[in-house]
Amino acid sequence: MSNTLASTPRRLILALVAAGALGATGAGLISGHQARALTPATPIVAQTPAAPSGGALPSFAQITAQNGAAVVNISVTGSTKAAMANDDDDDDDESQPTARPGRGPQIDPNDPFYEFFRQFGLPGAGAQGRPNVPTHGLGSGFIVSPDGLVLTNAHVVKGASDVTVKLTDRREFRAKVLGSDPKTDVAVLKIEAKDLPTVRLGSTRDLQVGEWVLAIGSPFGFENSVTAGVVSAKGRSLPDDSLVPFIQTDVAVNPGNSGGPLFNARGEVVGINSQIYSRSGGYQGVSFAIPIELAAKIKDQIVATGKVRHAQLGVAVQEVNQAFAESFQLDKPEGALVASVAKGSPAEKAGLQPGDVIRRVDGQAIVASGDLPAWVGQAQPGQQAKLSVWRKGQPVELTATLGDASDKAGKQARAEEAVGKAQLGLSLRPLDADERREVGVSEGLVIEQARGPAAAAGVQPGDVLLAINGAPARNIDQVRTAMAKAGKSVALLIERDGNKIFVPVRLG
Repeated sequence: MSNTLASTPRRLILALVAAGALGATGAGLISGHQARALTPATPIVAQTPAAPSGGALPSFAQITAQNGAAVVNISVTGSTKAAMANDDDDDDDESQPTARPGRGPQIDPNDPFYEFFRQFGLPGAGAQGRPNVPTHGLGSGFIVSPDGLVLTNAHVVKGASDVTVKLTDRREFRAKVLGSDPKTDVAVLKIEAKDLPTVRLGSTRDLQVGEWVLAIGSPFGFENSVTAGVVSAKGRSLPDDSLVPFIQTDVAVNPGNSGGPLFNARGEVVGINSQIYSRSGGYQGVSFAIPIELAAKIKDQIVATGKVRHAQLGVAVQEVNQAFAESFQLDKPEGALVASVAKGSPAEKAGLQPGDVIRRVDGQAIVASGDLPAWVGQAQPGQQAKLSVWRKGQPVELTATLGDASDKAGKQARAEEAVGKAQLGLSLRPLDADERREVGVSEGLVIEQARGPAAAAGVQPGDVLLAINGAPARNIDQVRTAMAKAGKSVALLIERDGNKIFVPVRLG
C-alpha cells in the first residue's frame, strides 16, 4: 500500500514492486491502468485442458463462496510531510531498478494541493516547516480466527495512523496492528468482533508447480475480486534482501491485492499475495506469495510476544556460476559461495571459511545462493544447523548454532556483511582470485549493494572500491578506519568496466 517503483518506458527496467502499492486512487506511475475483474462469464475454466491432480477441475465458484466472506478490505490513512521540489525522493528516481515491498501510505494525488507541493514546494521551508498532507491507501487481508485476527502484508500498514477493516457484509472495524515484520512482509491485525468467518490454512509442502491457485483481494480498490492461475515455481528467492522463499504464480495480482490470500484447489490458504515483477507497475504474468507456513510462524510470534525474532548465521554469500563450479571442482553450479564470514558470528564459530560452498543445510539442498538466507530466515535463534560444505575439492560437514539477528552480536555480524551501511551505504566483500584476474586489479573490495548516499552519488553494485580519500581499501578494517576520519563527504576511487573513476559522496 505504498508507491510502487515502476520502470520507465524508455529504459524498460524490470521493477520488483509491491502488489498492494496503491488503492482506489490509481495514482503514481500506474495511473490510468484498468482493472479487469473475473466474472462468471469468463471462459478460463471451461478452456482449461486438465486438472493438476488428474481429477475434476477445481470449482472456483465454490472456493469463493466458502471463503469470500473471510477476505477483508483494508483501508489505511496517515499523514506525511509535503514533498519539496528539491527533495531527493526515490519515488521519482527513475534510475532505480527495484523497490522494497512498500513504505506505507503516500500523498493522495487527488488532494487539491498535491501538485503544488510536489512540483513547487514552499519557498524557504525545510522539513520541519512542511505541512502534513493526509495520505490514503488500500490493501487486502484475511481472517484467521473467529475473534478477529487478520493477516496481511507489513507494507500495507506501514506508516499508518488509522487502519480500518471492512467485511463483505459492509461492516467496518477499527483495527489494531498487533505487530509487523518487514523482513518477511507479514503483519497481524486485531478487530473487536466475534463469530467471524475464517479461512482454512493449508500447506505448501504438497503444492506442485502447475497446480491451480486462486486469489481474492481488492485490486485497484475493487473489493473481493477473484483471479486464478497456476503455480509457476516454488522457493523463489528475490533480489531484495528478503528472507522469504516465495511461491511464484501467474495469478493476476495488482495494487490493492497485497495481503490477500492465495488458495489451492481445495480451498485452503497456501500463501499471502505480496509482490509482482513488472515493467509497468501493474500485473504482467509474474506474481509472488509468501508461503503460509512462514506467515503462520510470524503470526504466532507476534500474538505471543508482539515482536519477531530471526536467526542469523553471519556470512555473505554469492552465486556459484559455471566458472566457479569448474574452479572449485564441483559437479554442477549449485550452492552458496561464502564470500565473507563475520567475526564472532555463528558461522565463524562453526568453522566456515571464505571460499567454502554451502551445498546443503539440514539435508535441504542449497541450489541458488538465495536459498541459504531463506532457510535461515525460517529457523529460530539457538537452532542447530548441519552444513554440508565443499572446501578445496573435498566435502566437509559442520554444525552451526544460529544466533539472534536482533542481539548485539547479530548487529555486529551484519555490520561485517554491510560495512558502513548506515553512513556510506555500501555492502562490501573481498575480491576472489578469479575476480582479481578478470578485473585486472590485485586488491580492492567488491560493492555488492549500494544504497543511501553512495547510491545517490552513482555508485553501482559490481563496482570495485579501491580507495577512500586516497587511503587504500584492501579490507574491511581499512574502510572502517577511513570512514572514522571522514568529514561531511568522501572521495571514492572506483574501478568500473576497466576504468578508474573518483566518485564524491556526501555522507548522511
